[in-house]
Amino acid sequence: MDLRQMEYFLAVVDHGGINRAAAALRVAQPSLSQAVRRLEKELGTELFHRVGRVLVLAPAGEALIGSARMILREAEAAENVVRAVGHGRSGRVDIAALSDMSSDPLSVWVARFRARFHDVRFRIDERDEAADVVELVRSGACEIGFLSTSIAAELVREELADQRFVLVCPPGTESFWPAPTPISALSDVPMVMSGKGTAIRDYIEQSLRAHGVEPRVVVEVPQRGAVLPMVLSGGGAAIMPLRIALDARHRGGVVRELTPALSRPIGAVYRKARMTAATSEFFNYAKHSLQDWLRNIESYVERGESMIAAASLAAKDADNRMRERNHRNSEVRPQNR
Repeated sequence: MDLRQMEYFLAVVDHGGINRAAAALRVAQPSLSQAVRRLEKELGTELFHRVGRVLVLAPAGEALIGSARMILREAEAAENVVRAVGHGRSGRVDIAALSDMSSDPLSVWVARFRARFHDVRFRIDERDEAADVVELVRSGACEIGFLSTSIAAELVREELADQRFVLVCPPGTESFWPAPTPISALSDVPMVMSGKGTAIRDYIEQSLRAHGVEPRVVVEVPQRGAVLPMVLSGGGAAIMPLRIALDARHRGGVVRELTPALSRPIGAVYRKARMTAATSEFFNYAKHSLQDWLRNIESYVERGESMIAAASLAAKDADNRMRERNHRNSEVRPQNR
């Protein structure tokens, strides 16, 4: 086996077929097909089942994915050291995350980290179940996972913070909702929720039932991103993570704290082996960013702001800093010709 074969194999997996993988790699389709067949011959087993023109991963292929990703990460890390461009300023970060955490807070961390270090590349693998996130990390397919619960003793677990949930209601309904709003007041309130079987849906429904409220779900959307527009258009109310709720507030939505407060711990899991430099640097940045956010909220609360107002001001401060940084050194700009 060689590194090129590993790269080709993973490209076929990630892009779902030979043709799309060849296009992404900018190689001829026959060359890519031959490389995959040579790898299978060297290993003495099929990595893909051929069903007509469609490739379906065989059990041996499934087993190779994690090791192949580790091989390429380690090779890239070694190259960075040789070129003296390591220390997390270049490389690749493979992340597994619960699907409802990819937008809050993972997307913020990734975007702001890349604004600092343009040569770092990311791949985020979303899953709806915590067990699947753990398996991606355990197998080596991803170096680090972000989730709300941990069920794997062989992995290292770090608690990061509590993710706060709040009530979001349509614009113009301010007078209907006390601040804070008792959870008991949500009985028979029409709710908009993401699809069944997701961690966030399960958490919200279980939390409501624990307080004697049977959720009245009137709109169920498969895409999490559709919940907020549905609420802002008057389709119902929703319980959302605080960061996402701030977007609703900026667009005129009514956001209320809940009592008792709803929150769940979020944390990271990773293998006991050493992380690559890029992943270690990113993880340290994520933790630092999160602590800055929490300290800033606490500072505004101490000045007399409500928790939601304090979070909004803290988010505005962070956005202003990012705007200034992007103006100075963003890679997202026309290139000189």
